[in-house]
Amino acid sequence: MKKKMEDGGKHMSIRPELIDELLKECTDPTQLLAEGGFLKQLTGALVERCLQAEMDVHLGYPKHGKRDETTGNVRNGSSRKTLKGSQGEIDIVVPRDRHASFEPLLIPKHETRLEGFDEKILALYARGMTTRDIQAQIQELYGVEVSPTFISNVTEAVLDEVRQWQHRPLETLYPIIYVDCLVVKVRENQRIINRALYLALGVDMHGQKELLGMWLGHNEGAKFWLSVFTELQNRGLKDIFIACVDGLTGLPEAIETLYPHARVQLCMVHMVRNSLKYVSYKHRKEVAADLKLIYSAATESEAQVYLDLFAEKWDRQYASISKMWRTNWSHVVPLFAFPEDIRKVIYTTNAIESVNMSLRKVTRNHRIFPSDEAVYKVVYLAMHNIAKKWTMPIRNWIPALNCFAIEFGERFPH
Repeated sequence: MKKKMEDGGKHMSIRPELIDELLKECTDPTQLLAEGGFLKQLTGALVERCLQAEMDVHLGYPKHGKRDETTGNVRNGSSRKTLKGSQGEIDIVVPRDRHASFEPLLIPKHETRLEGFDEKILALYARGMTTRDIQAQIQELYGVEVSPTFISNVTEAVLDEVRQWQHRPLETLYPIIYVDCLVVKVRENQRIINRALYLALGVDMHGQKELLGMWLGHNEGAKFWLSVFTELQNRGLKDIFIACVDGLTGLPEAIETLYPHARVQLCMVHMVRNSLKYVSYKHRKEVAADLKLIYSAATESEAQVYLDLFAEKWDRQYASISKMWRTNWSHVVPLFAFPEDIRKVIYTTNAIESVNMSLRKVTRNHRIFPSDEAVYKVVYLAMHNIAKKWTMPIRNWIPALNCFAIEFGERFPH
């Protein structure tokens, strides 16, 4: 996700004796943060003092000082303005000039919020709170009444950032890519429909996770997935070693068309889950154990033996299971080229499913999204929070990288 710039400036320090002077009249500490309390008054006074200083610079002389007669511009009274900030609403006085050319930097014209207020709204939105929830929270925390329209306008500004992020350049190689989906409810033409939000999570050469993009699909299929991976290719992604995917219709074919050297690995967790759909409850534990023998086998030939034994044992009752595994066999076997500890990295989409679990907590609060754009806003902001925790490489990354260097020697960057 997008990194925030760090503040490299120096912090101002306030002399302790100045703070003592300001607080000596304060006999009740609880009044410091109370409505209309000292901190709110101090904030308003500091803003007004800064605006006066800006006007001094703009006119070229201090208040009550000698005017610059060459410009013909002088102070021309003031206007009142109500700011929304962390201390609630603050009434301030803004100086004016005769030529109406004064453009304050601290509080620009038509701006009614102190810096940081928008960020608080976006932080609440990113945690899955609805517009109405945020309205109530802001009222409770800051004593400020903000309209749902105001909150929507603040979050609307995120869409430009989403578009830039969705089209940003990518690395030329991601050794592993995981693809999965999340179902959300969206209002469309006065109907509420289930929409699949598809996520592509990449692991770079340093073992760091990165969400490459997200797409709301109308019709899942090879054509849709071809457009998704064409987009990724156009953004700079030229090679993939292993693509670990769920059994999404048309996805393996699309990857193999655009990345013919990539190995498409079906997620074994999903394969087992889909297999157990056909099994009665009393047999599920036994069937799952027999399936584990297949995908945990030491070699492909051993796995084939276990699949044949599975078919002999269960085809009379559940013939569709072995048929499904045989049909998808070419996308089951890539994992057998790697040792057991590396397989855990590549044979399951757990890495992206943990992302989906976090996102579900956020999207569950919204229940029904008013539009596709609302989905993108919420998920993007939530992902920004999730990505902050991605500080370490994925588990077993160094051994996996060494295996990749041997297995994909000609394509492995040196």
